[in-house]
Amino acid sequence: MGNTKLSSTRMCTMALAIMFLVSLSTNSAAQAAGDQKSAGEWKMIEDVFGFPGANLPGGVVRFNMPRKDLHVTLAGTEIKPGLALGAWAAFHHIGDNDAMVMGDLVLTEDEVAPVMNALLDGGVEVTAIHNHLVGESPKIIYVHIGGHGDPVKMAQTIKHAVGFTKTPLPQGASTKETASDLAFDAATVEKIMGRPGNVSGGVLHFSAPRAEKLTEEGMDAPPSMGAGTVINFQPTGNGRAAIAGDFAMTGKEVGPVMKVLHDNGIQAVALHSHALDDVPRLFYMHFWANDDAVKLAKGLRAALDNTNSAK
Repeated sequence: MGNTKLSSTRMCTMALAIMFLVSLSTNSAAQAAGDQKSAGEWKMIEDVFGFPGANLPGGVVRFNMPRKDLHVTLAGTEIKPGLALGAWAAFHHIGDNDAMVMGDLVLTEDEVAPVMNALLDGGVEVTAIHNHLVGESPKIIYVHIGGHGDPVKMAQTIKHAVGFTKTPLPQGASTKETASDLAFDAATVEKIMGRPGNVSGGVLHFSAPRAEKLTEEGMDAPPSMGAGTVINFQPTGNGRAAIAGDFAMTGKEVGPVMKVLHDNGIQAVALHSHALDDVPRLFYMHFWANDDAVKLAKGLRAALDNTNSAK
């Protein structure tokens, strides 16, 4: 009797173990299939653009299309593409076959109409049209885009629209750069900003995502889709830097941030939205200054501390 109970117990244990292994195998296979599907979908989008996208946190792939063809000057400073001419499109899965897209296209005045027509004809939304700078030559217009649906079709539409510009595609791989390549005290600037920067295109970049959960049209929108503060430093000689970028803020944060920037000699040059149905509702304040890099970093950090940004 005892042996029968023991045998029965062993059989139950073995059955549970087999069920667990089968479940684990099934889940692993499903996960692998999902990963392959995701990778395959991004691969199809990469094939559309003709170059690899940057894989960002939150399952986002971003295609950077800086306007390396343009020569834009502001107050005697030639603006590097990485400072304020960085067009891009980011994709994020929202279902088995759907994706969300958000982005920003950098256009000359004569490019705006044909690019917008191509976007709208292809079903990609235009969510904002505005300036990011003041007094630049030639004048640059920024067209923000959004939408959700078939990612390949949206990518094809965006690529077609970009074709009405002289944006060089495909984008080549960038060379390895470090903060030591910059002609200002980048280490001190990073210490003041309280976060590491990233150097590309001769510009030091800082990114500060919002701390709260973000949604667009009721769908989760990872911060890497573009809903965060961006701060860029371009060296202009003798420890100085031109700064540009934008603060992502809720309405109640706008006043305090603008005041801090003003008090630190940093000009707010634009204030607007980038999306149509974001929660929380975010506004973006673009800025400009050309001064001692360390001095500017102190002002920017003080402004950043007035936003609910991730540490």
